[in-house]
Amino acid sequence: MEERLTELSCEEFADRLASREGVPGGGGAAALVGALAAALCSMAGALTVGKPRYADVEPEVLEIMEDVEDVRFRLIELVEDDAAGFSPLLEAYALERDDPRRAAAIEGATKGACMAPLAIMGECCRAVVLLEEMAGRCSRLLLSDVACGALLAAAALQAASVNVFVNTATLPGDDTTASVESACAEMLDEFVPRSRALARRLAERSVR
Repeated sequence: MEERLTELSCEEFADRLASREGVPGGGGAAALVGALAAALCSMAGALTVGKPRYADVEPEVLEIMEDVEDVRFRLIELVEDDAAGFSPLLEAYALERDDPRRAAAIEGATKGACMAPLAIMGECCRAVVLLEEMAGRCSRLLLSDVACGALLAAAALQAASVNVFVNTATLPGDDTTASVESACAEMLDEFVPRSRALARRLAERSVR
């Protein structure tokens, strides 16, 4: 049975990340951090549901929880997808330099290696939106957890973007490459400031 990185313990995952094996790498770490951001959003909802004071918003909280759990599970899957995308790249670079297939193999594998981190970024943006929504509905006691989730989502978003840009930098400057880079830049420009602003607001409310 093939080993799944996401079935490792926290200690084992960190050990593997620190090793010479190459996977998981930065992309997998970003996906896991994003999943933790989503998990904090779910926790805020789970500890709010059932409290009489929040009965009026309970249906909304439950809907947010359903959506953010989808984000969390997708990010967990992307830990594996990112690792899978790295193997073809290693194989392409392992080809002899005079092999006529090498250049095309590297380009194709590099494009493939962009896909998982790009998807990670998209899911992190979803997480930010859901954290914003949860912040307006959950128990005040959980605002600091939502703030932590926002900061983790921002970090994961930025980390994933590095894994996109490091690959697109080696690709031809065509329309496809430009489109990928533009999508990344738009996500960073909108959602990193939003997540940081949310964390600041919630930190201020938590200490009052």
